[in-house]
Amino acid sequence: SLGNASQSSGINAEYGGGITEATLFLQSLKIFALAESLGGYESLAELPSVMTHASVPPEQREVIGISDSLIRLSVGIEEPEDLIADLAQAFDIVYNKRK
Repeated sequence: SLGNASQSSGINAEYGGGITEATLFLQSLKIFALAESLGGYESLAELPSVMTHASVPPEQREVIGISDSLIRLSVGIEEPEDLIADLAQAFDIVYNKRK
């Protein structure tokens, strides 16, 4: 599950399952696009530890709060219900994979 979420123009959240499950979650999204640039009007998602901060040593990423399971979401102009449904179906995929 996502914990420690903070909200501004987007959401930063730790995915409790680690990098493998965080990656599966991001790959399962259908509306949120997987992208490094969080400045557009569409909803985007990223895994900073392997995208924007891949060149930063793990020890330094830890100090600045970027773990391997940190997910960043930038909410765009899509319908809120569609975005919620997209997140829910991605959670379902990860949850069912655990079984």
